[in-house]
Amino acid sequence: MASPTLRRRRLSRLLREQREELGWTASKVAKEAKARSGKPRGWSASKLTRLEGGDWKRVNSDDVLTLLDVYGVTDPSDREAYVALAREANQRGWWASFGDALGSGQFVGLESEASSIRTYESMCIPGLLQTPEYARAIISGNGLVADENELTTRVDARMFRKNVFTKTKPVTFWAVLDEAALLRITPALSDQLEHLLHMGSQSNIGIQVLPIDRGPHAAMTGQFVIMEFPLPDPPVVYLEVMSEELYLEKPEEITRYQHVYDYVQAEALSVSDSRQLIRDRLASL
Repeated sequence: MASPTLRRRRLSRLLREQREELGWTASKVAKEAKARSGKPRGWSASKLTRLEGGDWKRVNSDDVLTLLDVYGVTDPSDREAYVALAREANQRGWWASFGDALGSGQFVGLESEASSIRTYESMCIPGLLQTPEYARAIISGNGLVADENELTTRVDARMFRKNVFTKTKPVTFWAVLDEAALLRITPALSDQLEHLLHMGSQSNIGIQVLPIDRGPHAAMTGQFVIMEFPLPDPPVVYLEVMSEELYLEKPEEITRYQHVYDYVQAEALSVSDSRQLIRDRLASL
C-alpha cells in the first residue's frame, strides 16, 4: 500500500519552501536553473509552478539537483534524501492495477498513508465502510457505469482500499453520517447496516449519526474528508464536487474544516446512541 502520492506532495512542498526561504520569485529561480543546467528550453516559471504545486507525474532527478544547486543545498546527505524522494515519487501507484477505476489515484494515494481520517458524509456510507453489495448499488446507481466488467473492477478497487484497516499501523477512522444516508438503505441492502455495526466495534473506528431532526448544521454544504499524516507531512482536506476533486492544504483552510468537523461531531449522537439508531433502522427494514 506504499504510495508515491505522499512523496510527490512532500517533494513539491520542500522545494517550494526552499524557494520561499530565499524570497525568490519563480521566474528568478527558473532563470538561474536554466543557466546552471545548460538547457535553454528546459526551464520556465510555469514548469517550476507545476513542480511546486504537485502538478506532475514524473520528475527528473537532475532537475531536482539543479534546483538544490540554485538554493545552495550542498550537504551530500540532504541532496541524496531529495533524490531518493524523487525516485519514490516516480514509482507506479498500486491503484494503477485497477485502471481508471480509482481516477487519478491522488485521493487513494493519500488515504493509504494517512494516520487519521475524519469524514462527514451527507447522503451515502463512506467508501471504507461499504459492503460490496452497497458499493455496487452506489456505483451503478449513478448511471455512468453500464459495463458489468467495469462495475466489478470498480467495486473490487473500493474493497481493496480497506487495506488501510489491516496494515501494520491501521488508520484511525472517524465518520459522522447524516441520518439521510441510513434512510436510503433499502431492505435488499440491510447487510450494510450490519456491517456498520461490525466496523464500529473496532477500536480504531468511530461512527456517529447526525439526526435529521437536529436541523441545519455547519456542514450543510456537503461531505468532506480530513486526512492527517505522520510528521512532517501536514493535513489535507478533500472535497468532491460532482466529478471534480479539490485538495485544500493551506493552514487556514485546514483549521476551518477542522472546526466544522468539531461542530457536526458535537451535534451528532454519541457512538453508543448512534449504534442504537442503526439497530433501530435495521429492525425497521
